[in-house]
Amino acid sequence: MELNRYIDHTLLAPDATEEQIDTVIQQAIDNHFHTVMVNPYWVTKVHQALQGTDVVTACVIGFPLGANTTKIKVAEAQDAIENGVDEIDMVMNIGELKSGHDDKVAADIQAVVNAGHQANKIVKVILETCLLTDDEITRASQMAADAGADFVKTSTGFSTEGATVHAVEIMAAAVKGTRTAVKASGGIHSTAEAEAMIKAGATRLGVSHSMEVIGKK
Repeated sequence: MELNRYIDHTLLAPDATEEQIDTVIQQAIDNHFHTVMVNPYWVTKVHQALQGTDVVTACVIGFPLGANTTKIKVAEAQDAIENGVDEIDMVMNIGELKSGHDDKVAADIQAVVNAGHQANKIVKVILETCLLTDDEITRASQMAADAGADFVKTSTGFSTEGATVHAVEIMAAAVKGTRTAVKASGGIHSTAEAEAMIKAGATRLGVSHSMEVIGKK
C-alpha cells in the first residue's frame, strides 16, 4: 500500500516557524504527499512553493474550536481561496451540534461548502469526534454529506484525542452511498496506525508525523 498519496502533510502548531514550513513543503514535494496542510497565514507561501508539483495547498478554517460565526468562516475560506488554497478543512460548530441545533450546524457547514465549491475547491468538515457520542458522529457525518462536503474528518488534533478506528468506521457507515469520503486525522504516528484507518474506511489521512508513517524517519 502506497501511503504517500493518502497524506495531508500537516503543520498547524501555533509556534511553527517559516523554516519549519519550508521543511514541510520540501518533504511533501520529495515524497509526493497529497497536500501541505497549514494555517491560513501560510497559504500564499505554500501555494507559491508548490507550483508545478503534484502536491496541493490545504488549510484549516474556524480552527481549532469551530465556534467562529458562519460569516467569519466563509470570509476566512474566501481569503484562503484568493491566496491560492486548493482544499479547505473547516471545523463544524461542535457546541451547537451537542445542543441539538442541527439546523444551525447544517447551515454553517453548507455556507462554507458553497464558498469552496463555487471556486472548485475541496471542502472537508472536521467533527472533533472525541467530543461526540456515536450518534452525534453519525448525525454530523450525514449533515456534512447532505451539504455536499467532499470529506468528513475526525479531528483537529488539538482536543482530547485524535482519530480512532471506531470513529472512522461510524463515519464511513454514515456517508456510505454518498459522494462524501472520510479523512482520519490526529494521533497517527506509524504505518500500522495509518493502514488501520484506511482499512476502517478513510481515504485521506491528516498526519504531522508523515515521515515516520511512510517509514523514512
